[in-house]
Amino acid sequence: MGRGMTDRIREGLAPAYLLLCLVLGGASAAGLWANMLLQLLAIPIILWSLVGSPDSSLSPPARRLILLAGLAVALVALQLVPLPPALWSLLPGRQAIVEGYQMLGMPLPWLPISLAPYDTVASALWLLPALAVLIGMLRLGFNRDWLAWSVVIVAALSLPLGLVQVTAGSLFYIYEISDFGLYTGLFANAGHLALLLLVALPLLVALYVGSARRGRGEKTIDRQTLILLTALLAIAAGLILSASLTALGLALPVAIACLCIWLRRKRRISRLWALPIGLLALLYIGVVSFTSFQNSSIWNEAIGGPDSRHPALGKSIAAALDFQPMGSGIGTFPDIYRRYEDADSVGRVYLNHAHNDYVELLLETGLPGLALIIAFLLWWGRRTHAIWLSNESGPLQRAATIASGTILVHSAVGYPLRTAALAAVFAACCALMARPREKNVSQRGPGSQPAKYGRTARHLSAN
Repeated sequence: MGRGMTDRIREGLAPAYLLLCLVLGGASAAGLWANMLLQLLAIPIILWSLVGSPDSSLSPPARRLILLAGLAVALVALQLVPLPPALWSLLPGRQAIVEGYQMLGMPLPWLPISLAPYDTVASALWLLPALAVLIGMLRLGFNRDWLAWSVVIVAALSLPLGLVQVTAGSLFYIYEISDFGLYTGLFANAGHLALLLLVALPLLVALYVGSARRGRGEKTIDRQTLILLTALLAIAAGLILSASLTALGLALPVAIACLCIWLRRKRRISRLWALPIGLLALLYIGVVSFTSFQNSSIWNEAIGGPDSRHPALGKSIAAALDFQPMGSGIGTFPDIYRRYEDADSVGRVYLNHAHNDYVELLLETGLPGLALIIAFLLWWGRRTHAIWLSNESGPLQRAATIASGTILVHSAVGYPLRTAALAAVFAACCALMARPREKNVSQRGPGSQPAKYGRTARHLSAN
């Protein structure tokens, strides 16, 4: 196999695997076999990425991102290490276990931090697809356009499939456990499809801006403009059909951010605009999310209806506080939540997640997990700041900040990162933000190699 073929395989591996994650990883509990296949395929990708030589030297942001990923894996492993009774029995939330052994007249055994080690192992395996995308992109390289097109293509395929689902019935839903009657496409959850549509929006705009920047002909640009407008209308229709209040609330800030990508292509945006645009976006999200701004009847149902998640969030926070500082273990939320659930209010709705990834992670990982979340948010904020203020950053890098930021906000009211598809998209966006943008071969000169990270990439030194 020639070197050119090997390079093409390296460049196409991450986009191809991301596309597979988007097609097969649209559910959590309902997609057991599909997710198992994705996890098995992730292992050789991770091994190749770690053992093989990188296509270029890693930038400082990329090294910090890999360090954070490594610390997350180490935290999960730490929860599985058996501890002597004198230690684990002192942790909050373990008193009932101690009393159970005492009632049976049995000595206290060595036990790990996790209250359900097997559930922790099972939950840790769900990290494999995202880790494969992240490490594969950072170590093996990738084709940026192919990566963005993977997300856009799946979003486009979900549009006609969703229309068939809401008109023809349950026969066309992919998963047995799904939001039947709603617009789900290749996902089990209508809200997750709506989030994918929002993520595809900045990537689509970035692809168009990048194509126009490369100096295509007028007819080509006009045709691409028509395709862009058609896709935007289709995405808007998909958001409405998905009936996701969170997605509709995020639609305007995402649209404003996409407009900034368009304006930023000719350096028209001053850094003075960054703060007011960000504050307006946060204000809009707050108004739409926490008031009856859109529809009072929908709002009343959301906070007080039988399927409301607001009371569950309060119980989840109380549980999280009771299990500090080390948490209860990854994957233990469903069992822990039942201890705090009011038996008289239990109905047909089963809560398997807190619908707030930050609270759920605080419960399961404790203060170490909270420290990792804060460290990652600091990394993300610094990279976003550097990318938007740099004149050398590309439109796809800016689109990645919007897409990843949308997923981070959505995680406060849902669990998008618990699905392999959206977790892989998020990992891809982070990798896009971490890697320096390479110049075209024609700009580097024939036969030259990709630029190594160093002083020439000074726009990435502010990480």
